[in-house]
Amino acid sequence: MKLPAFQLPDFWQATLAPSRTDLLFALRNMIAGGVALYLAFCFDLQQPQWALTTVFIVGQSTSGMVLAKGAYRLLGTFVGAVASIAMIGIFGQAPLLFLLCMALWLAFCTTGASLLRNHASYGFVLAGYTTAIIALPATAAPLGVFDEAVARCQEISQGILCATIASTILWPRRVEQTLAVQGRGAWQAGMRAAASELLGADQRKGLLEALGRLVAVDAQRDHAWFEGPKGRRRSQALRVLSRDLLGLLRAARGVARQRMMLPDTTLIAPWVDEVAATLQQERHEALPELSRRLMLALDDPDLSPEAHFCLMQLAQVLRWVNLGELTLAAVEAGRVPPGAPGAMSWHRDIEQGVLGGLRSALAFLAVAAFWVFTAWPSGLGAVSISGVVLSLFAARENPSAASLNFLKGIALSIPVAGVVRFALLPGFDGFPLLCLALGVPLFFASLCMSRVKLAATASAFCIFFVNNIGPSNLMTYDIAAFLNKAIATLVGVGIAVVVFRLIQLNPGEHHYRRMFKASLFDLAQLTSRPLEQAESWFGGRMADRLIRLSRYSEALPADRRHHWDNGLLGLDLGDELLELRASLSNSQGLLAIERDGYLRQLAAALKRGGPSKPNASLLDAPSAALLEALEQPLSLAEQDREMARAAVLQLRFTWQKWCQRGSYSTTGF
Repeated sequence: MKLPAFQLPDFWQATLAPSRTDLLFALRNMIAGGVALYLAFCFDLQQPQWALTTVFIVGQSTSGMVLAKGAYRLLGTFVGAVASIAMIGIFGQAPLLFLLCMALWLAFCTTGASLLRNHASYGFVLAGYTTAIIALPATAAPLGVFDEAVARCQEISQGILCATIASTILWPRRVEQTLAVQGRGAWQAGMRAAASELLGADQRKGLLEALGRLVAVDAQRDHAWFEGPKGRRRSQALRVLSRDLLGLLRAARGVARQRMMLPDTTLIAPWVDEVAATLQQERHEALPELSRRLMLALDDPDLSPEAHFCLMQLAQVLRWVNLGELTLAAVEAGRVPPGAPGAMSWHRDIEQGVLGGLRSALAFLAVAAFWVFTAWPSGLGAVSISGVVLSLFAARENPSAASLNFLKGIALSIPVAGVVRFALLPGFDGFPLLCLALGVPLFFASLCMSRVKLAATASAFCIFFVNNIGPSNLMTYDIAAFLNKAIATLVGVGIAVVVFRLIQLNPGEHHYRRMFKASLFDLAQLTSRPLEQAESWFGGRMADRLIRLSRYSEALPADRRHHWDNGLLGLDLGDELLELRASLSNSQGLLAIERDGYLRQLAAALKRGGPSKPNASLLDAPSAALLEALEQPLSLAEQDREMARAAVLQLRFTWQKWCQRGSYSTTGF
């Protein structure tokens, strides 16, 4: 019997068998941190540890991520500094009002961070973070808040500058160089998902994989924007690829829906199977010949109108494949293909964001109340660090787990920092020995930062290891102050973790109802939104919702997992609406009038309670009128007319199917 291969735990893998990439990342952090600390000493900055800490906060594996994170950290730091000066200036003599104002500011920053993504979200995080480290300590000496704000901005800016230069010139890894690989991976996942849709096999897994790759690539695309002209060109090309991938999935799902309406699939099934088999292959040399034979098959007189529609949609799948392959080549070559759409949009749950912000404020006030009632001299440090943790994690979906990992890193840093500060540094003289004492623990922690499971704990270790030692030109070695500061840190973070554990904003029926209403609003907007931007706008928002619904539904009982199915019906309705609008974009005269009337009535149906059993027949009359207008001679090109006819039938079919599931305007999805 073959024994299973022994595998080291993540920590030992990271520290004993690091990859070349991890080693270079750790070395780059060491060099950037050493330079930042040395310059802070040379310029005699107030708290040099913030320059060193910032290097590890913005440290990322690629230069684009460092540049993006550094730029928004700088912006967030400036906003937080201004907010600190304003709050101390107004409420410096009224501690209770100041704490209340600080709680509201953290709630605002948490809400903004939860509603936005990537760099903009990080900017809100840093605005709250910076206010916590400037305004709260300044309550002991309000007149010095301006000097404190200037000092923090100088120290943080220096750390950002050193980290940015190091990531650019020391073994740089550019995001734009990996975008081609990630783009190809996303496109291949989309091809596999399209094949699964055509075959009706394992649709959920394939669709989620494709949408997940799409979301991941879009995040990396944002980072590449900071890497110069070539990065921006590839970023724009990826927007086009995302649009093509969404179009491919839309067309494949259209074929699957059309097959459901066919009484006999004997003539269609071989074509669908052949196209699906071609999509599952890595190379597509047979695609042109398959497209040619499929176009010839459309002239078969034995085909029923419904089967003819189905083959036309299958040909549309092949056209999207051809278009996507050209776009992928443009991504790999760093060219911008024509017709680049706007950025993808994502689902924003304002109510969830506000609730998360209020929870953040409550956690902060809980720590502040502990400080006020105990009158603990070091309690101000607990309040300050709780503000930092709330800014970092309150906007995440599972803040209790993230903050608990952060707490583990803090707990590990305290004994190590104690040994270095009180056993080693008193006997060390000079900057090189200081770097040695700090560098060894930070080097091993940097190796762990590259591991997803260890990243939060390792980052917290780096930040608080440096903070607990507090390297400066005038070091003090007060054990009592060190222990008080360490205990205050653990208490502040611990109370925040407890609040996160007690108040969990898990999705419930009210949450699904909000998602349902948001989807109906988007579908209504889709009837009038400019078509060239509608694909990315609608596709991104529905992709985000489906990923959320899948994640949430896994935690629900089997009899309540219908939310995913309803989400797919919303996606199908939007896909057919996009197809209809694209087919009728050149219509004129009576057909244009009927088209506009149909879209208005569809928007009215979506706003009038949405899909429910009483509304099942709302599209019957406008569909019949539009189909009649499509029969008029010379109203439209033949191919566009047939695609529009198929889209109208599919819209009516999907609407009725959605309505038959019951009244979702009250139960939500």
